[in-house]
Amino acid sequence: MPVSSTGHLTIVEKLLGLTVDDQGVTAFTAIIQVGAILAVIIYFRSDIARLFLAWIRGFGSRRARDDPDYRLAWYVIVGSIPIGIVGFLAKDLISGGLRNLWVVVAALVLWSIVMWAAERVATQKRDERNVTIVDAIVIGLFQCIALIPGVSRSGATISAGLFRGLNRVAATRVSFFLSIPALVAAGGYEGVTQTGAISASVGWLPTILATIVSLVVAYAAIAWLLRIVAHHPITVFIWYRIGLAVLVAVLLLTGVITAT
Repeated sequence: MPVSSTGHLTIVEKLLGLTVDDQGVTAFTAIIQVGAILAVIIYFRSDIARLFLAWIRGFGSRRARDDPDYRLAWYVIVGSIPIGIVGFLAKDLISGGLRNLWVVVAALVLWSIVMWAAERVATQKRDERNVTIVDAIVIGLFQCIALIPGVSRSGATISAGLFRGLNRVAATRVSFFLSIPALVAAGGYEGVTQTGAISASVGWLPTILATIVSLVVAYAAIAWLLRIVAHHPITVFIWYRIGLAVLVAVLLLTGVITAT
């Protein structure tokens, strides 16, 4: 949902007394989102199979390359490249300086303005079959902004789709497709490189349990979100985002919790 899973994880981790910029906690945050991506893969398994088969057929047939599914498969690959580059180059900032609750508060509020603007200018004239390479690149670049906790990966990518003239359902589906390479890579990288840090802080059993919970909750959320965006603007989430930002700001200002 466009309310920022990473922002919520950062808030809850802090309320539980964890050190949010600890290497193990940061790795935990990335790894458990693999559960959400598994939910995406399961939910969209027929679509993913269709795109993959069209992509494979396109290598051996010129006619198959005219299939919109072949092009969309390539667009998902191309759109996933920016976050891979930015995520790698800015890894220290993402796991350090940005793991700050004041950053989460600011991002929740400021990106709500972007979501509102996206709905105001959206024409929604194009569906998934009309996605272009430019759409994929723009949405992929917006996905990089979601590396800031509080922005929301789906909030960023759906907003980008709306700015590009896609309808909400198409923008949301493309958002989910683009999430697969990005979050699988992030979770896999953290799982391989931060094994010791996970063991020393959160522990692998809680991490695996949290990943399973993430899968179950995310699967339900996907179906719910697709129904919501079919009939309502994404601005319905703005009031929640702002309310959460105000609540966290009050907790910070009163000293109940600290920013890092």
